[in-house]
Amino acid sequence: MITRRKMIASMFAAAGSAMTGAAFGQGVSSRGVKAQPRGKPSGRPFLSRMTDVAKQAGLTQSIIYGGIDTKSYIVEVVGCGVAFIDYDNDGWMDLFILSGTRLDNAPSDATNRLYKNNRDGTFSDVTAKAGLRRTGWASAVTVGDYDNDGFDDIFVTYYGQNVLYHNNGDGTFTDVTERAGLRSPAVHYGSGCSWVDYDRDGRLDLFVANYLSTTLEKLPKPGENSDCTWKGVPVNCGPRGLPPGFVQLFHNNGDGTFTDVSKASGVSAAAGAYPMTVVAADYDNDGWPDVYVACDSTPSWLFRNQHNGTFREEGLERGVALSEDGLEQAGMGVGVGDYDLDGNLDIFKTHFADDTNVLYHNDGKGNFDDVTIRAGLGVETRYVAWGTGVVDLDNDGFPDLFVATGSVYPEVERRLPAYPFRTPRLVFRNLGDGRFEELIEEAGSGVSTPHASRGCAFGDFDNDGDMDVLVMNMNEPPSLLRNDVSGNNHWLKVLLVGVQTNRSGIGSRVLARYGTRRQVQEVSAQSSFYSCNDRRLHFGLGSESSADLIIRWTNGATETIPNIAADQLVVVREGSGIIRKQKFK
Repeated sequence: MITRRKMIASMFAAAGSAMTGAAFGQGVSSRGVKAQPRGKPSGRPFLSRMTDVAKQAGLTQSIIYGGIDTKSYIVEVVGCGVAFIDYDNDGWMDLFILSGTRLDNAPSDATNRLYKNNRDGTFSDVTAKAGLRRTGWASAVTVGDYDNDGFDDIFVTYYGQNVLYHNNGDGTFTDVTERAGLRSPAVHYGSGCSWVDYDRDGRLDLFVANYLSTTLEKLPKPGENSDCTWKGVPVNCGPRGLPPGFVQLFHNNGDGTFTDVSKASGVSAAAGAYPMTVVAADYDNDGWPDVYVACDSTPSWLFRNQHNGTFREEGLERGVALSEDGLEQAGMGVGVGDYDLDGNLDIFKTHFADDTNVLYHNDGKGNFDDVTIRAGLGVETRYVAWGTGVVDLDNDGFPDLFVATGSVYPEVERRLPAYPFRTPRLVFRNLGDGRFEELIEEAGSGVSTPHASRGCAFGDFDNDGDMDVLVMNMNEPPSLLRNDVSGNNHWLKVLLVGVQTNRSGIGSRVLARYGTRRQVQEVSAQSSFYSCNDRRLHFGLGSESSADLIIRWTNGATETIPNIAADQLVVVREGSGIIRKQKFK
C-alpha cells in the first residue's frame, strides 16, 4: 500500500529542484499561504506575564550584527543564538550571548559576552576575565561537559572558524579548538551545532551544520538576480541560488581530541540543503539519539541512529521534511517537546513570513504528521519566525509554544509597511485538547514589544519556579523576559548528573507522571534557534502536588523515583537517586 507520506516523498524526489526555485522567484521559501480564520477566544485567564528586565539586570550592551538600515549579504541577517549556562556550578543560571560584527566600521566592543548571575536579579559582565572576548560572525552555541570534569564547556560556530572553549573550573575558559582537532583548514559558514553521545559511550560527540558552501567575496549583490529580491525589493541574496551546505560529525576520542567521522557515519551523504538549527533527541523511542536539522528553503533532515555508529537520513519518509501539502519551508528554529502528553517528543519548526510554522505530531515510532491547522497554529503567517520552545509558561501542566520573530530585510519596510523589520514575540497557549490559542498582548509587554529577534533560550534565571526567556535582538541589547506566574499551579525541576552516561546527562530523558497526566522531556544541548536552554528540566504540574519520575539515561539504564513533592529542584545522580533537593524562595 502506498501511504501519503511515501507518495509525497516520491513526488518530491522526481520533481527535484524544479518544484522549488523557479516557482517562487525569490531567495527564501515561503508558501504564500493566508492565515486561517481565528476561532472564538477561550476566555481563560493566562497566568503568565512576561516583562523585559534586561536593562535593570545590567544587560545593556547591544548585540552587533550587520548593518542597521541596510544588509547587503546573508551573513548580516541570520543572527545568532544565546545560552543559559551555569559555568561556575553555583546553582544560578549565567548567560552567554553571542555577537556578530559589521562589514564596515565594526565597533571595538562587538564580542560575545558572558554574564555572571549575581543572584539578586542582576548580572555582571565577566567576558574578559573569563577569556571569552572574540569578534566575528558568531552563529550557534552548544553547552556540555565534553571531558566529564564537572564543568560545562562551550562550542560556538562561526562564519570563518568554529571555536571550542574548555571550562577550566576557575571561572576562565581556554580556546582548545586546535588541540581538539576541530580547526578547519578552510572558511566555513557554521550554523547549528549540538553535543550528542551518538554511540552511547559516555562521551559527548559533536554534530555541526554548515549553512552555505561559499564565502563572502563570492556572494552576489542585492538585486543581482531573482534570488536577490523579495516582493520586488532588492535585498540580500539567498539562500536559494547559493551553494548548499553540509553537516559534520566529530567523535570524542576521550583524550580531549575529536575525529571527523562524517563520512563513516553516513551524515555527509545528505546534500542539497541549507541546514540551520540542530536538535538531537530520541525521536523514535528506541533508546538511541537521533538528529533533526531544520533546513532553510529546502527539505529538513532527520538522521536516524542505526545503533552501529551510522545514521540514515529519513526526513521525507518520516514526515518531517516538508509541509502537509508537500512543499519546502524556510526551516530555522526548532522546539521539541511532548505537547499532547502522550509520552512522545513532537517537533515545532519556525518559518518565513507568508507561511505558517509547523507542528509535527510523533506517533511514538518516529513517524510524524503535520497537525498545524488542526492545532490552531495556522492563524499566524505575518512574521519571520526564529527561536522557539515547547515550554510550560504558566505551570498548568500543558507545554505552550513561544516564538521569537523579526524580519531579515530592513529595506522592505520602507517600501512595504505591512512587512515591518521589528515584530512582536508570539505565545501559543496550550488549551489541553491538542489545540493552541495565540496570545500577544495577553502575555505581557515582553511579548508584545517589537524587536528584530533571532535566537532565544529558556531557563529560570531568578530561581523562582517558572521559565524565563533570554532573547537575541539584532543591533540592540538582548531581552531578558522575566516570567511572573500567578495562581497556585505547581512545578518540579530535575537536574540529571551522569556517571556512566555523559556527566551533563545530554540525551537522557525524564517521564513525569502527575495525576492522570504524563509528560516526557529530554536533556538537549541545542534547540530554539542556534541556542541552548537551562539543563534543569522544568515540569509544570498544574494542581498536582507531587510527581513520579522514570529516568532513562543516555546509555539505556533506567531509574524510577516515586512521589516527589512539587515546587522544588531535585538533583539526580545516575545510580544514586536524588542526591540533593532545593526549595526556591
